[in-house]
Parts: sequence; structure tokens; C-alpha cells
Amino acid sequence: MAIIFLGSSIVITQGLLPSETKEQVNSEVDNQQFDSQSDFDVRGAAGARVKEQKTEKISVETVGSNIKANILPVETTTLKLVNSYSRHQTYTGEVVPSRTSEIGFENGGKLVRILIEEGDRVSLNTPLAQLDTANLEAQRQGLTAQKNEAQARLAELNNGATSEEINSAQAQVRDLEQQLELENIRAKRREYLYSEGAVNREELEEITFNSKALAERLANATSNLKQLQNGSRIEQVNAGQAVVDRLSAEIKNLDITIANSTLRSPFEGIVSARNFDEGSVVSPGQAVLRLVENEGLKVKVGVSIEAAHQLRVGSSQTLTIGQKEYKAKIASILPEVNASTRNLTVVLKLTSAEIGQVSPKQIARLDLIQKSEGEGYWLPVTALVKGDKGLWSCFALDKSQEDLKVERRLVELIETQNERVLVRGTLQPGDEIITEGTHRLVPGQVVNVATEG
Repeated sequence: MAIIFLGSSIVITQGLLPSETKEQVNSEVDNQQFDSQSDFDVRGAAGARVKEQKTEKISVETVGSNIKANILPVETTTLKLVNSYSRHQTYTGEVVPSRTSEIGFENGGKLVRILIEEGDRVSLNTPLAQLDTANLEAQRQGLTAQKNEAQARLAELNNGATSEEINSAQAQVRDLEQQLELENIRAKRREYLYSEGAVNREELEEITFNSKALAERLANATSNLKQLQNGSRIEQVNAGQAVVDRLSAEIKNLDITIANSTLRSPFEGIVSARNFDEGSVVSPGQAVLRLVENEGLKVKVGVSIEAAHQLRVGSSQTLTIGQKEYKAKIASILPEVNASTRNLTVVLKLTSAEIGQVSPKQIARLDLIQKSEGEGYWLPVTALVKGDKGLWSCFALDKSQEDLKVERRLVELIETQNERVLVRGTLQPGDEIITEGTHRLVPGQVVNVATEG
């Protein structure tokens, strides 16, 4: 309590006078008309006295009304409890082509032609580069000659012997038959002469041996004649066909190798890199060119697991690439968590109308509104009061008495969004929280709620 003595008038106030109120009282006294020097003291619990006042009294009502008029006005907000809140989160990703290929030859060789330059747009199956094929062409000619020879032999087997060959074989058989008949007659005559002792045994054996030799020759000639008359055996035909097929396969394989000596684009795209020039010897599979597809650009963005679970495949999203916004649809959400970022990768596909305006490797930003569960109260940042050891509080109005007094309420920060914060603590729905000028307030101070106008 503070007591002010102003001559015969007394002003009684609740609590100790703040310094601002003391200054106001002094100002009120100084503004009065005094005939002589006045001695004016303001004292705390003992009160205050004004000595030797010789002029007009200052009324209690005048000073009281002026003190009341100088109570600090404050702005407040009424608390409303929320059970969830939305958080704006920005995730960064990269524009990537749907397909990127490091193109090389299946077979090694000398590079003789490069048909494109870096930056050229190519369509499907466009020739890009060529290897030297002179050696392959020579091999093909040799295989072709062997195949022609094998085909001729096969045709002979399929067609059989000619009439001239058959007639010749028949004539040979008749000749051998006649020779054998003559030799048999001679052998019988020699046997008779040998029995009579006219010839020796050696001459008889010579004739007998000649007869047997002619008989074997006749048998072979007869067999050959039958083979010519009956045609080729199926086994011989099959063997001849197998030779032709083998040579055909070798030629076909060589044709494929020759065709693969020309490097062609596997899809429509842009040549982004050229790694070799003419005259270089390249190995099988070595990258000669890099081709990037210029259609169907995608954006890969790593988002938190919680945010990814709130997204749906096929939903539309807005991406910021450079300084411009683009529409995209979620194509897929990859199931595996990135080992480095612990995020899930979301793949978004740009619309065809906007693909030509962006390029691979550009940075893209995805803004998401993530809903989180949790009770709390939204306050402006200006309502917070920083305390010791990193604690936060705010000032509420105590409405339990006639005068509005300031109360300190401890709070915990849950979420910060630009100029507002979500807090929880010793608060209740409907509490009036002071939002401005908290640096001028202390707990227990009497304030007024500012009115608009």
C-alpha cells in the first residue's frame, strides 16, 4: 500500500507505487500554484507528506483519476485449443531424365566415323558412329564361297546320278562279267591239264587267283551300279544339309557383328557427351557416347518417412525449379529408405507441356504441408518472454479481481512458423494472453486492455 499526503488531502493506492506513477504524482504537484517553497516527499509504506502548503489543495479525485488514466494499456488474444497442426516443409531434389545411356559397341575395333556432335538431338535408331569392318567383310566372302560349294554337293545328293553315270556303271559290270567268264573257262582248262601233268601247279594257282580278283571287282561294280540306280542315302543328304546350315549360321553371326559395328541410338534423346574421336581403338562395351532422353523428365525428391506416408501416387504437386513453379504428378514412392538421409525417395513426373522448359540436373524444391497430431495453443512470437535456462513464458490476465493484473505462465514451444508459435503449458482455453509490450510488464502489474479506435 502507498499513502500520499497532499496538504489536507490523502491519496491511498493499492501496492507500492511504480516509478511511472511517482513521476505522475510529482508532475501533478508541480503543476499547482504555490505561494512559497513547498516540501514534497513520497514515501513507501510510511506514506508521503507535503509540508508547508500555503495555497490551493489538490483533491484526491484529481490525482486518482490521473493515475488511473496512466495504467499501461495492453493488447491481448484469446486462447483456442487445437488438436493438430500443419507444418510447411520444403524438400530438395533433382531433375533427372527418364533414361540415360552410356552407349558403346558390343565388339571392339577401330573407330572410323563419328556421325554426330555433342548437343545434337537424335531419333530412334539414328546412326551415331561406325567401326572398321574390312576384316569382317573378307571373312564373310570366304564363308559364302564355302556355303556355295556345300550347297552344290547337297544338290547332287538330292538329284541322284545322271543317266550317263548309270550307263557307264552298267558297261563296267558287263565288262567284268565277261572277263570273269573267260577266266573261269581258262581255269577249268588248266585244271584238266594239271591233272594230266601237262602244266605245273603254279600256273594253275595263277589262273585261280585271277578269277577270284575279277569276281571281287565285279561285286564292287555291281554294288556301285545299284547305288546309282537307287539314289543317295538319307544319311548322306542330312550330312550335306548340316554343312550348309553351319555355314549359313556363321555368315548370319558375321552379319550381326557387321551390323553392330554401326552404333545406333536406342531411344530419342540428346547427345550429352562424346568420349572418343575417329581413329581411336575402343574395347567391347566401352562408352563412346552418352545419350540423355529429352522426353519424360522426372524429379526425384527425398522426403521424410512421415511426409511420404501422407502422399498418394497420382496426386498433383507443385515444384519450384529455378524461379518458376511447375505442375507434376507423383509417379511412385520408392520403398527403400536412403541410407545417408534416412528419407524415402518420391518420383514425380513433369507434364509434357513443361518438359522443354527445364533441364536435367536442375535443383527442384517440393513444398509440402505435413499434418501432425498434438494439442496446443497458437501465439504470436511477440507474446513470448524468455526466462532463465532457456525457458519460455507468457503473460496472461488475472480476471479473478476487479483490476486486471499480469500473471506469468510457463510454456513449452512445440512448433514455430514464421511469426507465430504453437505452445503448451499452464494455459487454458479462453485465457487472455498479452501479445505486445511484454518487455514493459512484470507479474502483478495492473493493466488495461486496449480498445480499438
